[in-house]
Amino acid sequence: MTAPLVAWCPAKVNLALKVIDRRADGYHELDTVFQAIDLWDRLEIRPDRRLTFSCDDAELPTDERNLVVQAARRVRELASDPPPGAALHLSKIIPVQAGLGGGSSDAAGALMLCARYWGVPLDGEEMHRLAGELGADVPFFLAGGTARGLGRGDRIEPLPFIGEIGLVLGLPPFGIATREVFAGVRTRLTLPRNGVSLPAVIARKWPGDNDFSFATNDLERVVFGRWPELRRFRDALLDEGARGALLSGSGSTVYGLFAGTFGPGHVVERLTERFPDWTILPTRTVAGGARVEASAEDNRGD
Repeated sequence: MTAPLVAWCPAKVNLALKVIDRRADGYHELDTVFQAIDLWDRLEIRPDRRLTFSCDDAELPTDERNLVVQAARRVRELASDPPPGAALHLSKIIPVQAGLGGGSSDAAGALMLCARYWGVPLDGEEMHRLAGELGADVPFFLAGGTARGLGRGDRIEPLPFIGEIGLVLGLPPFGIATREVFAGVRTRLTLPRNGVSLPAVIARKWPGDNDFSFATNDLERVVFGRWPELRRFRDALLDEGARGALLSGSGSTVYGLFAGTFGPGHVVERLTERFPDWTILPTRTVAGGARVEASAEDNRGD
Protein backbone atom coordinates (compact mmCIF):
# COMPACT_ATOMS: atom_id res chain seq x y z
CA MET A 1 0.00 0.00 0.00
CA THR A 2 1.37 3.43 -0.93
CA ALA A 3 2.21 5.55 2.08
CA PRO A 4 0.10 8.71 2.38
CA LEU A 5 1.51 12.17 1.87
CA VAL A 6 2.14 13.97 5.14
CA ALA A 7 2.79 17.62 5.94
CA TRP A 8 4.74 18.42 9.11
CA CYS A 9 3.67 21.83 10.42
CA PRO A 10 5.89 23.53 13.05
CA ALA A 11 4.99 25.98 15.77
CA LYS A 12 6.65 29.39 16.10
CA VAL A 13 7.55 31.94 18.71
CA ASN A 14 8.03 35.66 18.23
CA LEU A 15 11.56 36.72 19.13
CA ALA A 16 10.34 40.32 19.04
CA LEU A 17 7.06 42.08 18.29
CA LYS A 18 6.45 45.79 17.87
CA VAL A 19 3.03 47.32 17.20
CA ILE A 20 3.52 50.28 14.90
CA ASP A 21 0.04 51.67 14.29
CA ARG A 22 -3.57 50.88 13.43
CA ARG A 23 -4.16 50.28 9.72
CA ALA A 24 -7.07 51.58 7.69
CA ASP A 25 -8.25 47.99 7.12
CA GLY A 26 -8.65 47.43 10.86
CA TYR A 27 -5.49 45.37 11.31
CA HIS A 28 -2.39 46.61 13.10
CA GLU A 29 0.91 47.43 11.44
CA LEU A 30 3.50 45.09 12.96
CA ASP A 31 7.23 44.56 12.93
CA THR A 32 8.07 41.13 14.28
CA VAL A 33 10.70 38.41 14.19
CA PHE A 34 9.34 34.88 13.80
CA GLN A 35 11.22 31.73 14.78
CA ALA A 36 10.11 28.17 13.98
CA ILE A 37 10.44 25.66 16.82
CA ASP A 38 10.50 21.90 17.27
CA LEU A 39 6.80 21.35 18.02
CA TRP A 40 4.76 19.92 15.14
CA ASP A 41 1.24 19.18 13.92
CA ARG A 42 0.89 16.32 11.43
CA LEU A 43 -1.48 16.69 8.46
CA GLU A 44 -2.13 13.61 6.33
CA ILE A 45 -3.92 13.27 2.99
CA ARG A 46 -5.38 10.08 1.52
CA PRO A 47 -7.59 9.28 -1.49
CA ASP A 48 -11.32 9.71 -1.06
CA ARG A 49 -14.34 10.31 -3.26
CA ARG A 50 -15.17 13.55 -1.45
CA LEU A 51 -13.09 16.29 0.14
CA THR A 52 -13.24 15.64 3.87
CA PHE A 53 -11.38 16.89 6.91
CA SER A 54 -11.07 15.39 10.38
CA CYS A 55 -9.05 16.25 13.47
CA ASP A 56 -8.23 14.42 16.68
CA ASP A 57 -8.95 17.62 18.66
CA ALA A 58 -12.71 17.64 19.14
CA GLU A 59 -12.66 21.34 20.02
CA LEU A 60 -11.56 22.41 16.54
CA PRO A 61 -14.10 22.97 13.75
CA THR A 62 -13.80 20.66 10.75
CA ASP A 63 -15.89 22.76 8.35
CA GLU A 64 -15.12 25.94 6.38
CA ARG A 65 -14.12 27.72 9.59
CA ASN A 66 -10.91 25.71 9.65
CA LEU A 67 -8.01 27.13 7.63
CA VAL A 68 -7.02 23.65 6.46
CA VAL A 69 -10.38 23.27 4.69
CA GLN A 70 -10.10 26.76 3.21
CA ALA A 71 -6.58 26.05 1.94
CA ALA A 72 -7.58 22.71 0.39
CA ARG A 73 -10.53 24.23 -1.44
CA ARG A 74 -8.44 27.10 -2.84
CA VAL A 75 -5.81 24.72 -4.22
CA ARG A 76 -8.48 22.41 -5.65
CA GLU A 77 -10.09 25.32 -7.49
CA LEU A 78 -6.78 26.00 -9.26
CA ALA A 79 -6.45 22.49 -10.70
CA SER A 80 -6.70 22.36 -14.51
CA ASP A 81 -9.07 19.37 -14.35
CA PRO A 82 -11.48 18.71 -11.49
CA PRO A 83 -9.38 16.49 -9.21
CA PRO A 84 -10.75 13.63 -7.12
CA GLY A 85 -11.59 14.17 -3.50
CA ALA A 86 -9.24 13.63 -0.59
CA ALA A 87 -9.43 12.83 3.10
CA LEU A 88 -7.36 15.19 5.24
CA HIS A 89 -6.65 14.33 8.88
CA LEU A 90 -4.91 16.59 11.37
CA SER A 91 -3.09 15.19 14.39
CA LYS A 92 -3.01 18.23 16.64
CA ILE A 93 -0.04 18.80 18.96
CA ILE A 94 0.39 22.59 18.91
CA PRO A 95 -1.98 24.13 21.48
CA VAL A 96 -4.62 26.57 20.23
CA GLN A 97 -4.88 30.21 21.35
CA ALA A 98 -1.31 29.97 22.59
CA GLY A 99 0.54 32.41 20.32
CA LEU A 100 2.38 29.51 18.65
CA GLY A 101 0.78 29.85 15.21
CA GLY A 102 -0.57 26.31 14.97
CA GLY A 103 -3.58 27.15 12.81
CA SER A 104 -1.47 29.25 10.44
CA SER A 105 1.17 26.53 10.19
CA ASP A 106 -1.52 23.93 9.42
CA ALA A 107 -2.85 26.19 6.65
CA ALA A 108 0.61 26.53 5.09
CA GLY A 109 1.10 22.78 5.31
CA ALA A 110 -2.31 22.21 3.68
CA LEU A 111 -1.42 24.49 0.74
CA MET A 112 1.83 22.62 0.12
CA LEU A 113 0.30 19.18 0.70
CA CYS A 114 -2.73 19.66 -1.54
CA ALA A 115 -0.70 21.28 -4.32
CA ARG A 116 1.57 18.24 -4.41
CA TYR A 117 -1.26 15.73 -4.05
CA TRP A 118 -3.34 17.21 -6.88
CA GLY A 119 -0.36 18.21 -9.02
CA VAL A 120 -1.19 21.91 -8.99
CA PRO A 121 1.92 23.88 -10.03
CA LEU A 122 2.13 26.86 -7.68
CA ASP A 123 5.20 29.07 -7.88
CA GLY A 124 6.50 30.88 -4.82
CA GLU A 125 4.64 34.09 -5.55
CA GLU A 126 1.29 32.36 -6.02
CA MET A 127 1.78 30.23 -2.92
CA HIS A 128 2.64 33.32 -0.88
CA ARG A 129 -0.45 35.13 -2.19
CA LEU A 130 -2.73 32.26 -1.21
CA ALA A 131 -1.07 32.02 2.18
CA GLY A 132 -1.54 35.74 2.86
CA GLU A 133 -5.23 35.49 1.97
CA LEU A 134 -5.67 32.74 4.56
CA GLY A 135 -4.02 34.60 7.43
CA ALA A 136 -1.30 37.06 8.38
CA ASP A 137 1.09 34.46 9.86
CA VAL A 138 0.58 31.81 7.17
CA PRO A 139 3.27 33.06 4.72
CA PHE A 140 5.99 32.68 7.35
CA PHE A 141 5.42 28.94 7.65
CA LEU A 142 6.07 28.34 3.96
CA ALA A 143 9.78 28.80 4.68
CA GLY A 144 10.05 28.93 8.48
CA GLY A 145 13.42 29.32 10.15
CA THR A 146 14.07 32.89 11.27
CA ALA A 147 12.31 35.73 9.48
CA ARG A 148 11.08 39.26 9.93
CA GLY A 149 7.37 39.95 9.39
CA LEU A 150 6.14 43.40 8.35
CA GLY A 151 2.72 44.83 7.56
CA ARG A 152 0.18 42.52 9.18
CA GLY A 153 3.12 40.18 9.66
CA ASP A 154 2.59 38.73 6.18
CA ARG A 155 5.45 40.54 4.38
CA ILE A 156 8.28 38.15 5.08
CA GLU A 157 11.98 38.98 5.00
CA PRO A 158 14.19 35.91 5.65
CA LEU A 159 16.90 36.39 8.27
CA PRO A 160 19.94 34.24 8.98
CA PHE A 161 18.99 31.28 11.17
CA ILE A 162 19.92 31.99 14.79
CA GLY A 163 21.16 28.42 15.22
CA GLU A 164 19.87 25.68 17.47
CA ILE A 165 18.93 27.25 20.78
CA GLY A 166 17.06 25.62 23.64
CA LEU A 167 13.70 26.98 24.72
CA VAL A 168 11.36 26.30 27.61
CA LEU A 169 7.70 26.90 26.77
CA GLY A 170 5.16 27.66 29.47
CA LEU A 171 1.49 27.19 28.59
CA PRO A 172 -1.07 28.22 31.22
CA PRO A 173 -4.33 26.28 31.61
CA PHE A 174 -6.17 28.77 29.38
CA GLY A 175 -5.89 30.29 25.92
CA ILE A 176 -6.04 33.91 24.85
CA ALA A 177 -7.93 35.09 21.78
CA THR A 178 -5.83 37.34 19.54
CA ARG A 179 -8.82 39.55 18.81
CA GLU A 180 -9.30 40.20 22.51
CA VAL A 181 -5.69 41.31 22.95
CA PHE A 182 -5.73 43.71 20.00
CA ALA A 183 -8.99 45.18 21.26
CA GLY A 184 -7.02 46.03 24.39
CA VAL A 185 -4.26 47.54 22.29
CA ARG A 186 -6.69 50.13 20.96
CA THR A 187 -7.68 51.29 24.43
CA ARG A 188 -4.60 50.69 26.58
CA LEU A 189 -1.49 50.91 24.44
CA THR A 190 -0.18 54.22 23.15
CA LEU A 191 1.05 53.34 19.70
CA PRO A 192 4.10 55.08 18.24
CA ARG A 193 3.34 57.06 15.11
CA ASN A 194 6.87 57.91 14.07
CA GLY A 195 7.64 54.87 11.92
CA VAL A 196 9.63 53.17 14.68
CA SER A 197 10.48 49.59 13.76
CA LEU A 198 12.88 46.88 14.80
CA PRO A 199 16.35 48.08 13.81
CA ALA A 200 18.02 46.41 10.86
CA VAL A 201 20.94 45.56 13.13
CA ILE A 202 18.79 42.73 14.53
CA ALA A 203 19.66 40.66 11.48
CA ARG A 204 23.35 41.05 12.28
CA LYS A 205 23.09 39.91 15.89
CA TRP A 206 22.43 36.23 15.10
CA PRO A 207 26.01 35.25 14.23
CA GLY A 208 27.33 37.15 17.24
CA ASP A 209 26.69 36.78 20.93
CA ASN A 210 22.91 36.30 20.67
CA ASP A 211 22.32 38.45 23.72
CA PHE A 212 18.63 38.82 22.78
CA SER A 213 18.51 42.36 24.14
CA PHE A 214 16.10 43.13 21.29
CA ALA A 215 13.59 40.51 22.54
CA THR A 216 10.59 42.65 23.47
CA ASN A 217 6.88 42.32 22.80
CA ASP A 218 4.63 45.39 22.87
CA LEU A 219 1.59 43.19 23.58
CA GLU A 220 2.95 42.29 27.01
CA ARG A 221 1.68 45.59 28.37
CA VAL A 222 -1.86 44.52 27.59
CA VAL A 223 -1.59 40.79 28.30
CA PHE A 224 0.44 40.99 31.53
CA GLY A 225 -1.91 43.64 32.85
CA ARG A 226 -4.90 41.34 32.45
CA TRP A 227 -3.20 38.01 33.17
CA PRO A 228 -0.45 38.79 35.74
CA GLU A 229 0.38 35.08 36.17
CA LEU A 230 2.02 35.25 32.74
CA ARG A 231 4.34 37.98 33.98
CA ARG A 232 5.19 35.84 37.01
CA PHE A 233 6.14 32.95 34.76
CA ARG A 234 8.28 35.26 32.60
CA ASP A 235 10.10 36.43 35.72
CA ALA A 236 10.56 32.82 36.88
CA LEU A 237 12.23 31.95 33.57
CA LEU A 238 14.67 34.83 34.03
CA ASP A 239 15.35 33.71 37.60
CA GLU A 240 16.22 30.28 36.20
CA GLY A 241 18.87 31.77 33.93
CA ALA A 242 17.01 32.35 30.67
CA ARG A 243 18.98 34.58 28.27
CA GLY A 244 15.70 36.16 27.30
CA ALA A 245 12.04 35.54 28.15
CA LEU A 246 8.85 36.98 26.77
CA LEU A 247 5.31 36.43 25.57
CA SER A 248 4.95 34.74 22.17
CA GLY A 249 2.63 36.70 19.89
CA SER A 250 -0.52 37.63 21.76
CA GLY A 251 -0.10 34.67 24.14
CA SER A 252 -0.85 32.70 26.11
CA THR A 253 2.57 31.01 25.78
CA VAL A 254 5.52 32.52 27.63
CA TYR A 255 8.94 31.16 26.74
CA GLY A 256 12.58 31.44 27.71
CA LEU A 257 15.76 31.05 25.66
CA PHE A 258 18.54 28.98 27.22
CA ALA A 259 22.07 27.94 26.34
CA GLY A 260 22.29 24.54 24.64
CA THR A 261 20.21 22.73 22.06
CA PHE A 262 17.17 21.92 24.21
CA GLY A 263 15.65 23.67 27.20
CA PRO A 264 17.31 22.32 30.37
CA GLY A 265 15.41 19.53 32.11
CA HIS A 266 16.14 20.80 35.62
CA VAL A 267 14.49 24.13 34.76
CA VAL A 268 11.41 22.31 33.50
CA GLU A 269 11.22 20.28 36.72
CA ARG A 270 11.53 23.29 39.00
CA LEU A 271 9.03 25.36 37.06
CA THR A 272 6.56 22.46 37.03
CA GLU A 273 6.72 22.43 40.82
CA ARG A 274 6.12 26.18 41.00
CA PHE A 275 3.38 26.23 38.33
CA PRO A 276 1.63 22.85 38.68
CA ASP A 277 -1.34 23.80 36.47
CA TRP A 278 0.86 24.80 33.55
CA THR A 279 2.19 22.68 30.70
CA ILE A 280 5.94 23.24 30.53
CA LEU A 281 7.88 21.88 27.56
CA PRO A 282 11.54 21.88 26.51
CA THR A 283 12.11 22.44 22.80
CA ARG A 284 14.54 24.10 20.37
CA THR A 285 14.68 26.39 17.38
CA VAL A 286 14.61 24.83 13.88
CA ALA A 287 15.76 26.14 10.51
CA GLY A 288 12.83 25.06 8.33
CA GLY A 289 9.09 25.52 7.96
CA ALA A 290 6.18 23.30 6.94
CA ARG A 291 7.20 20.48 4.63
CA VAL A 292 5.66 17.55 2.79
CA GLU A 293 6.97 14.01 2.81
CA ALA A 294 5.81 10.89 1.00
CA SER A 295 5.90 8.95 4.22
CA ALA A 296 3.77 8.40 7.26
CA GLU A 297 6.81 7.96 9.49
CA ASP A 298 7.84 10.48 12.12
CA ASN A 299 10.63 12.29 10.27
CA ARG A 300 10.15 15.81 11.55
CA GLY A 301 13.66 16.97 12.40
CA ASP A 302 14.67 20.25 10.80
